[in-house]
Amino acid sequence: MGLLWIVTIGWAFSFSLIGVYLSGQVDDYLSVLIRTGLASLLFLPLMVRHWPGLGRVGQLMGIGGLQIGLMYVFLFKAFNFLSVPELLLFTTLTPLYVTLVDELINGRTRLPGRWWLAAILAVLAAVVIRFGAVDQDAWRGFVLIQLANLCFASGQVLYKHLPVRQGGDQVRDFGFFFWGGLTVALMASLWFGDWSKTPSTWIHWSVLLWLGLGASGLGYLAWNTGARRVNTGQLAVMNNMLIPMGLLVNVLIWNRDVDWVRLGFGSLLLLVAVQLASQSSDQSPQTRR
Repeated sequence: MGLLWIVTIGWAFSFSLIGVYLSGQVDDYLSVLIRTGLASLLFLPLMVRHWPGLGRVGQLMGIGGLQIGLMYVFLFKAFNFLSVPELLLFTTLTPLYVTLVDELINGRTRLPGRWWLAAILAVLAAVVIRFGAVDQDAWRGFVLIQLANLCFASGQVLYKHLPVRQGGDQVRDFGFFFWGGLTVALMASLWFGDWSKTPSTWIHWSVLLWLGLGASGLGYLAWNTGARRVNTGQLAVMNNMLIPMGLLVNVLIWNRDVDWVRLGFGSLLLLVAVQLASQSSDQSPQTRR
């Protein structure tokens, strides 16, 4: 759990840094491309000296393309429609997705009714948080964040279930995870990117360096390593620890105004949704591990 806590603290700053210094200033797709590119370069010296096999490379690149490639594309686009506190709160359903994907991987396709109720409560929470401003943009942001959450959750669970290669070195292999994300980011930026909105200030590049080398490069290695050392229930819970940490950073450091009444009531609904989704049962991952 220690690795997950360390990464959570580091990631808490990333949301605000993106929202304050990159969103609307640097093209979203180019930000994703640069971030994943820097993370890929961090592991390149190990990759050129090591080839784990085509099958292993394909698995890692596929997981990386999903967990960071597609996830970053959806996440960065969502910043155009939501404030940082709203965006953080809308990530609350990630534990539900972690549990759902784990259930599907283990062959259980009949979903408990409480999970559907949790999803309905999450939508109601979105209405409460954006009450008076629940327009098309707000819903776009909400949907984009849920897609990002699903990609992030799926990647974690798939990596957790990835067989440990005999004699394998996780650090050396992990570079291919980022090359999978980089492949998705490159295609997205070539097709949709606005190349006139490239990073142009030292602040832009400083933030991108932190996001690429720190939050992504070392952060995802530590997070996915930690994910293999805990059970699915613990992993699901740790996915939500980012919310209070991120909100605290955003409010205290950047002094962002927050409607605490709406956020509080919406957060309560989201917490109820998570509680419904995470109640133990005979089919839950917690009882099997």
